[in-house]
Amino acid sequence: MLKNRVVVITGASSGLGSELALLFAQKGAIVVLLARNEKRLTEIKQQINSEGGRAFSMTLDITKSEAVSDVFRKIEDQFGIIDICINCAGYGQFQRFTEMTDQSIEHMFKVNVLGLIACSKAALPLLLKGERKQLVNIASMAGKVTTPKSIVYGATKHAVIGFSDGLRMELENEGLRVLVVNPGPIRTPFLNIADPSGHYVESAGRFLLEPHHVAERVFNAIERNKRELNLPWYMAIGAKLFQITPGIFVKFFGAFLKMK
Repeated sequence: MLKNRVVVITGASSGLGSELALLFAQKGAIVVLLARNEKRLTEIKQQINSEGGRAFSMTLDITKSEAVSDVFRKIEDQFGIIDICINCAGYGQFQRFTEMTDQSIEHMFKVNVLGLIACSKAALPLLLKGERKQLVNIASMAGKVTTPKSIVYGATKHAVIGFSDGLRMELENEGLRVLVVNPGPIRTPFLNIADPSGHYVESAGRFLLEPHHVAERVFNAIERNKRELNLPWYMAIGAKLFQITPGIFVKFFGAFLKMK
């Protein structure tokens, strides 16, 4: 049951983050929305509250460690605990590695890896005081099978998977449950940033996941205390095959992997 449970969601201003916020509010949770876009946060908060839910919002740039600490101190002052923390903030950039600037590579790691780790560290003391004690990190299938033009993005998500797996083992005796979510491409504004040309959406449109469907699957995985969620099913199978026989997998599915 999520009635009156405190759920903190980063990257809650759009895409999967906002879908998760709406869904968890419908389930009775008190949702705390974190993101940089204050206007969008306010709109989502107002929508949730107007529909009978309970939502609070705070602006946050997760690349600023002091800002992360300040926001989670405010959460502690207001709620005392966190039951579930969902690290959803992140972005990608589909570009050849040789064409990427040092600044863009560094920034992607700051957001997708260091920002996620900073939020996890700040949330942990509050999570361990909560009833649910669940940390959810949104990674990607790209962290399982990294493909051309998303090399750095895939590397960041591979780091998220490794961080999540290690943290789960390190704190299991303290009751912390860690779920890592590895979705394939989702039909969200993420793709507008990752691929401004629209080429990937045009070529892979039929494979795109709908954000509401992914949010529901994440909710179900949390309820079932799963350690990992991989979707869609056929990409999950592909990731397993890649780990077992990478050469053969690339030989037969290389064209699909180079759709970007």
